[in-house]
Amino acid sequence: MATAAHETVLIGICDGAVDKNTSYCTNKIGDILDLLPGITLQYPTCSLCQKGLSHVVQVYCPLATSPYHRTINVFACTNPQCYGKSESWIVLRSQCLDDDIKALSGRQDNKSAPCKESSMSRRHWCDEADDWGVEDEENTHTCSDPVQTLTDSISVGMDVSSKLQGMCIDGGVHNQNALQPTDVPTFKSFYLSVMEETDLDGFCDTDHENELLRQYEEREGMIVGETGSCESREAPEEYEMAKAKHGDEVFTHFMKKISLCPEQVLRYSWSGSPLFITDPPSNIKEMVPCCGHCGGLRIFEFQLMPALVSLLCSRDKSSESALEFGAVLVYTCKKSCWKSGLKVPVEEFLFVQPDPDQKLFK
Repeated sequence: MATAAHETVLIGICDGAVDKNTSYCTNKIGDILDLLPGITLQYPTCSLCQKGLSHVVQVYCPLATSPYHRTINVFACTNPQCYGKSESWIVLRSQCLDDDIKALSGRQDNKSAPCKESSMSRRHWCDEADDWGVEDEENTHTCSDPVQTLTDSISVGMDVSSKLQGMCIDGGVHNQNALQPTDVPTFKSFYLSVMEETDLDGFCDTDHENELLRQYEEREGMIVGETGSCESREAPEEYEMAKAKHGDEVFTHFMKKISLCPEQVLRYSWSGSPLFITDPPSNIKEMVPCCGHCGGLRIFEFQLMPALVSLLCSRDKSSESALEFGAVLVYTCKKSCWKSGLKVPVEEFLFVQPDPDQKLFK
């Protein structure tokens, strides 16, 4: 198995409104979560105000060295008094085996079935699969014959690689939605398109990037060089930085890092490094607790980005429910522990950073 020479980051970008039924192998924003077959859920509530939490994002992210299907769902409280507080969010990890799905499908008249991958997926998105440590084709997790399927993978070591397998617009799995309380706001749903950060040629909007940078210069009292074309992104960054009004060089680094693709709503890097939007607490590593299920180490897996905020609009036009945040960092069990027969999701850890300047991303 090949090992990546550098940290690989996958970028999630909004790719249109959901117009069909989704499944647990769908990467999506908003909507109601899709439960894995055999999994049940007591709908989560805010630990601060006790209101029901709204579903924010669903990420299908099986590990290449694991036989399990694996989905992570993030929820948040829309109560303005709870904005920017980690306690008003929750992240849940669910897993299941193909054998469990097959057994369940037999009991439910074949309404549930394992995801299957279309040949288009491997041909167009996994040409370099061996270079990234993806296991043999017969062992990979797949999504069924979608209108469009995006598959990307990360290698993070000699024997652990994480595969973020994406966007099944029309998955072949019976849609098993969790029962969401009627008084909990539901966000409009959008598909997530996934690609490597280093493969953004043709996807970036240079004019939009430079406009964001111009706004930033005006607001923060600094000079940042224009990004230029996508092809020149590997050139050394040359810019003169005056003292930012808020004095936050971490935010300056954040802005430069995302300038290639400001519309990114998710950054995925299993066991990688988070991109902080403001200076994190000095004891951030100590703040991440061990897995509450097995006691093992937790590692960074992905984060939600400021551009997601403008997409989180309530389906109910009469509702003004929304969210405000800067970055939401998600940490999960390094072992991705799961006991056979477990029927409920495992809670993981997240850390919310408030946004120092939300207007810049709207």
